[in-house]
Amino acid sequence: MIRAAHNNTVTVKYTGKLADGTIFDASPDDSPMSFIIGREEVIKGFEMAVINMSPGETKTVIIEPEQAYGESNPALIEEINRTELPENLELTEGGQLEVTQDDGRILLLMIDKVTDETVTLDSNHPLAGKALTFVIEMLEVDTEPPKELPPFFNEALAARQTH
Repeated sequence: MIRAAHNNTVTVKYTGKLADGTIFDASPDDSPMSFIIGREEVIKGFEMAVINMSPGETKTVIIEPEQAYGESNPALIEEINRTELPENLELTEGGQLEVTQDDGRILLLMIDKVTDETVTLDSNHPLAGKALTFVIEMLEVDTEPPKELPPFFNEALAARQTH
């Protein structure tokens, strides 16, 4: 029987839930997720959960924050004056604010609290500090070594990352 191991490409269906049963993510029925174990393409706890699974096997795992998105960092929560934001900006508690950084990258901030004078913004991952429950169904384990990108793709990628 084939069991998933480091450097295998696996294909899974999954459903992710919070402690209260709220589903925060799930693979579409017609589009399961594939990833290579050991490449850090998924959170560490999810990767560890699929190791030794066989095709056809289903398991439920609880992944603690340190193996998922980490603990919430209070230093990433900031209260700012509303006067520092554009007047016409719609601010809703529980919503998100998209900020373009100087380097062009987009940062999503959660809007935690809104008052007449201030807005509290949180740049932690929305799932930081939460234990995550996953139901994982292993569909396929490919034990062939992953195909590496041809050298010119790697060179082009490296060139892009230095700009």
